[in-house]
Amino acid sequence: MTWPRSDLVPVVLAALLVALPVVAQEPPAPGEAETGVASLPRPTLVARALTAPIRVDGILDEPAWQAEPATGFIQAEPDEGLPATEHTHVWVAHGDGNLYVAARLHDAQPDRLVVNDIRKDFDDRAQDAFAVILDTFHDRRNGYVFVTNPAGARADRQIANEGREINASWDAIWRVETRRDDEGWTVEMEIPFRSIRSASARDVWGINFSRRIRRNNQIAFWSPVPRAYGLTRLSLAGTLTGLPATRSAGRDLRLTPYGLANTVRGTGGPSFDQELQGGVDVKWGLTRGLALDVTVNPDFAQVEADEQRVNLTQFSLFFPEKRRFFLENSGLFFMGDQARNTRGNLLPRVDEDLLPFFSRRIGLTEDGRTQPIRGGVRLTGNTAGLQLGAMAMRTGDVEGVPGSDFGLFRARRNVFQSSEIGGIFMFRRAADGGAEDFNRIYGADTNIRFPREVDLSVYYLTSDAKGPGGTARGEAGVAPSPAGERGGHTVRASIGHDGNFLHFKLAYMEMSPDFQNDLGFLRRTGFRKYFVDWGIRPRYEFARRLGVREIHPHLEWHYYDDLDNRMLAKWLHTGVTFFMNNGGNVQIQVDPRFERIDRPFTLDRRIDPIPAGSYSWAPWSLTGGTDASRMFSFRWRGTLGELWSGTQKSVSLTMNFKPSHAFRASVGMTRTDATLDLPDASFVRTLWTVRTNYSFNPDMFVDALIQYDPAYDVFNSNVRFNLIHAPLSDLYLVWNEQRITTGDGTPPGRSLTLKMTRMLAF
Repeated sequence: MTWPRSDLVPVVLAALLVALPVVAQEPPAPGEAETGVASLPRPTLVARALTAPIRVDGILDEPAWQAEPATGFIQAEPDEGLPATEHTHVWVAHGDGNLYVAARLHDAQPDRLVVNDIRKDFDDRAQDAFAVILDTFHDRRNGYVFVTNPAGARADRQIANEGREINASWDAIWRVETRRDDEGWTVEMEIPFRSIRSASARDVWGINFSRRIRRNNQIAFWSPVPRAYGLTRLSLAGTLTGLPATRSAGRDLRLTPYGLANTVRGTGGPSFDQELQGGVDVKWGLTRGLALDVTVNPDFAQVEADEQRVNLTQFSLFFPEKRRFFLENSGLFFMGDQARNTRGNLLPRVDEDLLPFFSRRIGLTEDGRTQPIRGGVRLTGNTAGLQLGAMAMRTGDVEGVPGSDFGLFRARRNVFQSSEIGGIFMFRRAADGGAEDFNRIYGADTNIRFPREVDLSVYYLTSDAKGPGGTARGEAGVAPSPAGERGGHTVRASIGHDGNFLHFKLAYMEMSPDFQNDLGFLRRTGFRKYFVDWGIRPRYEFARRLGVREIHPHLEWHYYDDLDNRMLAKWLHTGVTFFMNNGGNVQIQVDPRFERIDRPFTLDRRIDPIPAGSYSWAPWSLTGGTDASRMFSFRWRGTLGELWSGTQKSVSLTMNFKPSHAFRASVGMTRTDATLDLPDASFVRTLWTVRTNYSFNPDMFVDALIQYDPAYDVFNSNVRFNLIHAPLSDLYLVWNEQRITTGDGTPPGRSLTLKMTRMLAF
């Protein structure tokens, strides 16, 4: 099968689009800045000391809110640089150990405010929302985000490196109340200083505010930000002054014990087993910048189940970390160049060629079984101009998988205006000795930002190992590491630019065959990779009148060869995306690819494995989604064309139903119909997925995930009830069931778990 030429069609289409006269935005001339708002002066706001107590009720009647407000919000979307169409006034005050933020969000059409979710950590992109970001070390890189909507929902996030890492699972103690009236809506936030780390002697922070008006898909910022970026672009934030130099937080000691009771029967098992257990988490603020976390016998029974997916590749799928203990300050441990641009997704896409530290390696086996964590300690934060992260964990044995000790140390220092250098050390060793079974990884990295938004990212890792362990534990496409002592290296470098009109990235990566990382995620070893990402984002007035805000022709080229210069794989993604005025999008793409496999692997266990050899194919896809703020919205993906040695017809369709802010549901279907020549076989794989959520209020909700795989007659359900009965204190009731629907009498697997946590602050 030859490399197809059909991939040239979107490239030609992209060239035609560029040639059209641009009315809404002209490409920048050489030597000119791409955007004007980035060069505007950064505003300053004074945090006023309280003269009277604040009652957090959403009513702005306190003296602190009668002072001169921060105003003058500037649009990033849809008309960058123009004033926001609705006025927003914001005040900041401090007192009683808290930071207070109040806002009056004027709206000429208050009956058209969009609110469709009040659950914890709601998605603010699909509704009206107000957010504040606090750069508490004033390093213009890292911060905390607090978000609410007109119904008073809460979302909080921890930001590292201007959005390279967005930790949506970080939780803080804070309060918010909102009110709706004839003028729009109001916000009052109370954020205890002890909830966020900061420089103890610094009385100046970075700060910015954003407002989303969903009915016209408008985003505006107090300190202007180009539309290519978002609130996380802390180098463009304003300045907050007037803070008290001393912000006493007491001992800043929190104990969170838990108790758990569950009853479990495995699928096909004869009876239920009961279990009672407990543990404790401790958080101690050693300084205003450093926090020590200790966990003893942690349990994550309440964590949402992973959603099943159809895998048509030779590699294992990536599933993100969801356990809260591993997520706080996780950005400290990141290495690489994940995109800062988050306009399309809340979380930047993971580089699956190598994620140097992947915490799911700790406490979860390769097949997803829980491995007990006996205990762990973690130190994270800022001190003496350094960002530090250290972790030590021990896991226990489970069904033939031995326990291990894990260790991690990370240090990073900011240099120049927006750059950093750092180093990392990681290890895994067998818990029962470790001298004959270990893996150590050492590395250094740097991220340098040059003028005109050009970023350079480089990291180098080296490993040494001994024993039966190996990076390929359960990973397809990677040969197991040999026994005995061995060592290897990885180097990756990239240079990129992300602007309003043009974005590009060039990258090179090399990994030796003996590189081993038992704390990371990777797909193969022994390769070189060359990567090109390019695209433009023109906006045309004629297209806007037709409902299209932006057109995005783009391509990605991935080329792999081994260290003997033999081609392993290549993939050219070429597409054109149309972003609609209402937030919907449509993309047409073609993905020619080549793969050489040295070992057979199985696409579907009902058919024979695909034999070793070389394969090339070029499927076409049409993807998109409608306006997510509507009561009914849809996401779809249709793929037609070749697959490995044969053909495929694949479709994925999800319908979302949001009749109110209290209830939401989605029904999804993924179906793949494939016919292969090698082996001579065909299969149909279908997955049905149903998700529902009901929020009684912002502190009590129930979620359900139901999946059915008719090919294997497996029905899985996960239902979680969560009551936040006190700050950072939860009551969970979790039901899991796996049922074999063949009618052969196999008893279904079931579990019922009750877990309660209570945070005690000192």
